[in-house]
This record gives sequence, structure tokens and C-alpha cells, in this order.
Amino acid sequence: MIIAKFYKNGDNKLLGFEITGHAGFDEMGLDIVCASVSSAAMLTCNTVTDVFKLDARVQVTENTIMLKLVSDETGEGDKILLGFMLHMICLSEDYPQCIKVKDVLK
Repeated sequence: MIIAKFYKNGDNKLLGFEITGHAGFDEMGLDIVCASVSSAAMLTCNTVTDVFKLDARVQVTENTIMLKLVSDETGEGDKILLGFMLHMICLSEDYPQCIKVKDVLK
């Protein structure tokens, strides 16, 4: 199962995310759920760092994709992350056996 954790501050602003696990929808290389999540996560990372040029730490390993905003004075990062979180919620509704979305207050 894919676990998508979204980190928020006390003002309910998104600070980052961590995606771990595998969907198990199909065998490796054919799993459309894993491909959808990976693609959306990397699009979000690239949009935050390369398009909006926000200060963020990104870590990608075989089983984890993580992004943490270092600062977000304009609020643009929060909005980008909110769009990604909503996308993940929609995917989790379509594939509840493969994806779980969690909000984490930091």
C-alpha cells in the first residue's frame, strides 16, 4: 500500500509530503496506480523547485519521495501541495485498497 503523508503547520498550511510504499495493483512495471502517484509526486517536486523556484528539500529513493518546504513566504508552495494532496485523495477514493492519505500536524 502507498502511504501519502502531508505535513501541516499550526496554521493548517502545507509544509511538505512523504510518499512511501507500493500500490500492489499490478506487477512491477505495469502498476498504473504506482505510476500515477510517482508521476504526480515528481510533477509537484519539479513545479515547486524548478518552476516556482521555492526553497525546498527533495529526496527520492527507491521506495520514498519526500518534499519539505524550507520557506513559503508567498504561500505558493502551500497551494501547489494542496493541489497534489487533492489529487492523492481522489486517487485514494478510486483505489482505496492501494493508497492511504494522512494529514500530519507538525
